[in-house]
Amino acid sequence: MYTVTLWEFAALAAAAILVGFSKTAVSGANTVSLAIFAAVLPARESTGVLLPLLIVGDVLAVRTYRRHAHWGTLWRLFPAVAAGVVVGTVFLLWAGDAAVRTSIGAILLLMAGVTLWRRRTAARADTPAAPTAPDTDGAGARLKAGSYGVLGGFTTMVANAGGPVMSLYLLSAGFRKLGFLGTSAWFFLIVNVAKVPFSVGLGLIDARSLLLDALLALFVLPGAFIGKACVDRINQKLFERLVIVATVLGGLQLLLR
Repeated sequence: MYTVTLWEFAALAAAAILVGFSKTAVSGANTVSLAIFAAVLPARESTGVLLPLLIVGDVLAVRTYRRHAHWGTLWRLFPAVAAGVVVGTVFLLWAGDAAVRTSIGAILLLMAGVTLWRRRTAARADTPAAPTAPDTDGAGARLKAGSYGVLGGFTTMVANAGGPVMSLYLLSAGFRKLGFLGTSAWFFLIVNVAKVPFSVGLGLIDARSLLLDALLALFVLPGAFIGKACVDRINQKLFERLVIVATVLGGLQLLLR
C-alpha cells in the first residue's frame, strides 16, 4: 500500500468526505479533494486512487437524484466527452509525475478563474434561470456542448477535474438545482465508469490503489449523507468562496512544489 503518515491519511480521509459531500450538495467542490490527493500522493497515481472514490460518490448521488436527469443534454455531451477522454489518455501515456502535477495545478487555477468569471456573469444577469434545460438545440448549443464536452473529458481524464467545467455548462444551459444535480450525477457516473479501463491500462489503478480506496470509501458515505442533509440549508455563496480559495491555494502548491 502507499506509505502515508497518520496525518496524511487524515487529510485523505477529509478529502474523501468532501468527495461525498460534493456529489450530493455542491458539485465541483471536490477540486479541493483533488488538490489534497495530488499533494499527499504522487500526482499521476493520485488520479487513479481518487477515481473509484468518485464512482462511489456518483452511485450515491444517482440514488438520490436519479429522477431529475435531462437525458437529451447527456446524449449531446457524450461524443465530445469521449474525444476529450482519449486526448487525456494520450497525454497521460507520456506525461511524468512532474508534468501531471503541473497540469493539475494549472487546471485547478483555470477552473477557479472560470468559476469566478461565471459568478460575476451570473451576478450581472437580470433574467432568472429557466426551470429545465432550454439551451440544448441549434448550432450554437451544439458548438457549446462540443467545446465544453472535449474540455470536460480531457480535464476529468487527466485530473478528475471535470466538475467545474460541466457545472459551468449546466448552469449556462439554465438548469435549476435538482435538474443540475440529477444530470450531473448520471453524467459523472457514466463517464467515470468508462474511464476505469483507461486508468487500469495506464497503471493508475492496481491492487495497491484499490486497497487504499477500500479504506477511504468508508469516508465517502458520511460525506454524501451530510451533503444530502445540507443541500437545502447550505450558504452557497460562502461555500463557493471557500472552495475557490482552497482550490487556488492547492493549485499554487502543486505548481510551486
